[in-house]
Formats: sequence, structure tokens, C-alpha cells
Amino acid sequence: MDEIHESNITMPAKVKGCSNMPDFQLPTANIGRIMKLALPPNAKISKEAKETMQDCACRVHMLITGEASVKQTLFGDDICHAMKSLGLDEYAIATNRYLQKYREHYEKPEASKNTSPIQIDVRDQFSVYSRINQHT
Repeated sequence: MDEIHESNITMPAKVKGCSNMPDFQLPTANIGRIMKLALPPNAKISKEAKETMQDCACRVHMLITGEASVKQTLFGDDICHAMKSLGLDEYAIATNRYLQKYREHYEKPEASKNTSPIQIDVRDQFSVYSRINQHT
């Protein structure tokens, strides 16, 4: 299999570019909303910046799922383990906490009657968000 080497990380060649893989891309509107969370309210984000972040998100997604895909069906715990093995400990911890809260919510007997989606905010688990909140 062809491989490329970027920043001391070996990735399958298919990760090289995500622009031709729309199935793995988040919509640019969602990318823009996420980016705005870390910027001042009056900041503008160019289309090129959103597309660049979209490509980065796709690469990270494929890198993590590629690391986790030792079996055909992936579970949340597999993703957390892959994040840890890639050195993304902070994200693995936050994702694991999200999974715990998600499971707690849906294991409750009344949860089977509730069809509305659950909203769990784990942004405070990431140091980048805690730094942003300190400045506001």
C-alpha cells in the first residue's frame, strides 16, 4: 500500500486529499459554525479557510478511523483507543466522557420513550476552550 509521511505520522495514501471524498467531509456551514466558536464575534471566515479546515477534519477523521479499524464495526471505545494511540489523549478523554454521559442518558428506562436528541457539551474538557473562556 502506498503511504505518505507528514509530520512524522504515516498515513495511507488515500488520506492525502479529501476533496474528492465528499462522504467524509463535514458541511462547510458546520465547519464555519465550529470555527466561529473560537473567534471574536465580529470575525469573518473566508471560504478558503473553511475549505482548508474541512480538509483537515477529513484527514483527522480518516486517520483516527484508519487506526481504529481492526474490525468491521467500530464502537466509540475503539475511536477513543485509536485517539490515545495517536497521541490525542486530551480528545480521547473528552470523547470518553461524552460516551459515558450518552450511555447514562440512554440507559435510563425513560430514555426509550424520549425521541428528542440529547445535547452533551464537553467543550470545557478541552484546554483550547478553557483558554477562550478565560479571555471573555
